[in-house]
Parts: sequence; structure tokens; C-alpha cells
Amino acid sequence: MDDTQATGTPAATPESPGSSTGAPATARPRFFRGPSGAPGRRPRFGQGRDARPRRACRFCVETKETVDYKDVPLLRSYITERGKILAGRSTGTCARHQRKIRTAIKRARTMALVPFVNK
Repeated sequence: MDDTQATGTPAATPESPGSSTGAPATARPRFFRGPSGAPGRRPRFGQGRDARPRRACRFCVETKETVDYKDVPLLRSYITERGKILAGRSTGTCARHQRKIRTAIKRARTMALVPFVNK
């Protein structure tokens, strides 16, 4: 018998359902191809060709500058117009100083130095 089984139906081909290319179901999955065309791992978020270098934390660079809840102009540079605390990714601060900024802003809010919400 050629391509038909005993029931008269065509023999099943090992193609993946819904594929128009006709690739067999046992084909290897597609991998990320790097700039040289060789297979490799996909770069992580923010590590591609166009990734900008991470900004240095200004508190780590300038060791004499500290985070204080009474320094309102400094705290306002880390708050949006609506009163939200900016993320460390956008400001470039490290995790340690971002936590200090967060507690300083919250402390300044409770002491009414910085508003909770700007209208």
C-alpha cells in the first residue's frame, strides 16, 4: 500500500498542526541568532546593543552627601508631580540609597514637609 492505510484515509505525516511551512513536528525549536548568525542566548532586558550604561548612584559617588528627611529640595527631585516616589531604575540610585530615600520621603510626608499628593 502506498500513502493510504487500510481504512482508505491518507497516512498521517509528522507535521505540526497549523503550520504552513510543513516542518516536521520533531524539528528543533528556533533559537535566538546573534549578530554573527550563530545560535546563542537572547540578551537579557537592558543588555542588548542599544543598552545604555547604568548611571552611578550620586550618593555613592559623593560620599559627603547624605539622605535626610529635612532636605526638601533633594527629596523633591525623587518625587513626581503627582507625589509618587520615582523608581531607582529611572533615578539611577542603588538599592540601599533608594530605601533611604523612600523612608526619608515618607518621614517628610508625615511631618508635612513634603505633600502626599500635589494638586
